[in-house]
Amino acid sequence: MNILKSLPLLIICAVMYKIGDSQTLAKNPAISSGNLTLWYDQPAKMKVEGKDSTAMNETLPIGTGRIGSLIFGGTASERLVLNDQSLWTGDEKNEGSYQALANLFINLPGHENAVNYRRDLDLSNATAHVNYSVNGIKYSREYIASNPAQLIVLRFTASKPGGYSGSMNLNDMHGAKTISVLGQGLTSPGTLPNGLKYETRLKVLNVGGSVSSTGNKLIFKGCNSLTILISAGTNYSFDQKKNYHGQAPGEKLKQEINAGAEKSYAMLRGEHIKDYQSLFNRMQLNLGKSSSEQQAMPTNIRKRVAAINTDPEMEALLFQYGRYLLISCSRPGGLPANLQGLWNDSNDAAWRSDYHDNINLEMNYWPSEPANLASCSIPLFDLIQSQLVPWRKATAVAPELNTISGHPTSRGFALRTSHNIFGHTDWKWDKTANAWYCQLLWEHYAFGQEKDYLKRIAYPIMKETCEFWEDHLKALADGTFVVPDGWSPEHGPMEDGVSYNQQIVWDLFNNYVDATSALGIDESYGKKIADMRDRLLSPKIGKWGQLQEWMEDKDDPNDHHRHTSNLFAVFPGRQVSVVKTPALARAAKVSLDARDTSQDTREWSFAWRTALYARLHHAENSHAMLKQFFKDRNSCENLFGLHPPMQMDGNFGMTAGIAEMLVQSHEGEINLLPALPSDWKSGSVVGIRARGGFTVDLSWANNRLIAATIYNVNGSACIVRYGDTVITLNGIKKGKSKQLTF
Repeated sequence: MNILKSLPLLIICAVMYKIGDSQTLAKNPAISSGNLTLWYDQPAKMKVEGKDSTAMNETLPIGTGRIGSLIFGGTASERLVLNDQSLWTGDEKNEGSYQALANLFINLPGHENAVNYRRDLDLSNATAHVNYSVNGIKYSREYIASNPAQLIVLRFTASKPGGYSGSMNLNDMHGAKTISVLGQGLTSPGTLPNGLKYETRLKVLNVGGSVSSTGNKLIFKGCNSLTILISAGTNYSFDQKKNYHGQAPGEKLKQEINAGAEKSYAMLRGEHIKDYQSLFNRMQLNLGKSSSEQQAMPTNIRKRVAAINTDPEMEALLFQYGRYLLISCSRPGGLPANLQGLWNDSNDAAWRSDYHDNINLEMNYWPSEPANLASCSIPLFDLIQSQLVPWRKATAVAPELNTISGHPTSRGFALRTSHNIFGHTDWKWDKTANAWYCQLLWEHYAFGQEKDYLKRIAYPIMKETCEFWEDHLKALADGTFVVPDGWSPEHGPMEDGVSYNQQIVWDLFNNYVDATSALGIDESYGKKIADMRDRLLSPKIGKWGQLQEWMEDKDDPNDHHRHTSNLFAVFPGRQVSVVKTPALARAAKVSLDARDTSQDTREWSFAWRTALYARLHHAENSHAMLKQFFKDRNSCENLFGLHPPMQMDGNFGMTAGIAEMLVQSHEGEINLLPALPSDWKSGSVVGIRARGGFTVDLSWANNRLIAATIYNVNGSACIVRYGDTVITLNGIKKGKSKQLTF
């Protein structure tokens, strides 16, 4: 090992990988099929030391936006975990938990001793693959989750006719009493204790050979190829008046399966890729080229090295992985991404795999606007609207939420820290979560400039939330307004004037004032809220130069908590910024530096800190936080965030953080490359969005911006900044662009 000490770390890892694994690099065909591919030389393990499966840590995820699957990639025994994002226990009185739906097992006797194995997920076309050879026959599988068809589709082919013989069966995760064989298909309907009906269906299409059944299994013999169509659903509805229950899903699933069976696999695949790429291809990111040693490593090994030695293609992949996951688990018509996106192998998931509103759900949607996936936010807005009635009711009867005058709340709503999809909120009241949700509603307008959306959806919720805080703010002796009895998640005392609460309410009021101006309505109320905004207790600089977390100057410089709640005003807020409030920005960095990363920091914490340092224009610190995500303590082998256990907000947060390093627009101008680290020497970005209705393309070399193209969606003027260079663009017509060189 003394010899290895003199070698570069990348070479050491490559050498150790080759020594320690029976599937050597030399045996792996097509080592890299592209810089947007996660790949592995072995299946995900079914069990580790007799413990539960490692589905959430090692499998590859695919999803239509509503239903999804986790792929193990076993050879003799393949397993797919199946999910529907609306499969929840609980109701309006009990939070319950997000559930797993079913497992599909495909058994292939004789495939135990496979060679030349490869399992991968290609983000460029949302397609997963498993390839291996047995006795000279090459076996290939392809897995897609089609949003247009609302089907998960598996395609098994072989290099020799008659190569597939085996069986498959469904394992319903809730013990459905009936798993029926329907011709060459299976169906598994059931009902949860809360009355929610669910069903899983599949159909097998074979070329050559035969498909039959025995008991509740399908048997296939001598088939040249297999196409397996899977549909799933529940009777969940966004309609609160019907207790969030609609029609049983069976007939709809039958129609989806039958429609899919009428199309060739090539047609299904083509429709899937066209639909997916209509979203994914809106953005491209090039952060530089990685070394051949880095490219040659399977993803589980490569990520560990990327935590130490910069791997630009891996960092670009991480950015795009967050976009892939959001597309795959949050599409219009469905529910928003939960703590695990939509993927779940357990009926007892950590934190119920629910919606946490003290940062986690909000972080899920940080990238949707800048990373050009605005439509992926629609499920969140639909859920918020559907929950308002029970949220208002729960708020009105909570004595701890009485107005400042002591009366029950009659305007607006508040939230506890977590909630389900049936109107129930749970655990500790996080009073200002209502305002934080409003920020997401506002950002959709700020980037897209859709006034009809603002008027119909965002504005009414923002206004009632302002009314809630008009009724609940406490006036100090000098007339300053504070949030009473607040909290700085997830630590500290309950007290007045906590910075986290103050900053979020300021953000709500500020955005509401902008909304009244944009719509030209409620001028007098807008002025009232503007006055209240200006009377809010403002961010303060404490005795050791920090941005205070509390109204009183009592911050502990040795507090290394995972949350950085007192820095909301930096990101995702806009009250503190380098250009407009430089002293507060410097104090924010003092606080952020003091938080440290040695103890309590989690995957999502690193994502938030990546964005925070980027907003403070500290590129190297931001990049260091990004690289931390690749460590085994922060991410799984499949690059899911690892709290631990697994949760997905860090994936989405990292995508947002990288976007902030490249383009910022929260200060009323489009700031280009505000936090470009030295390791990203040359690169380009296409399709990143800026507030005001702009899309931006950039290219740089030798750590200097070369060119930028600003696309104007609505015809408004903008200010563009690069370092000390400031350019005002007045003449870009709607739908046109302006090219700039530097």
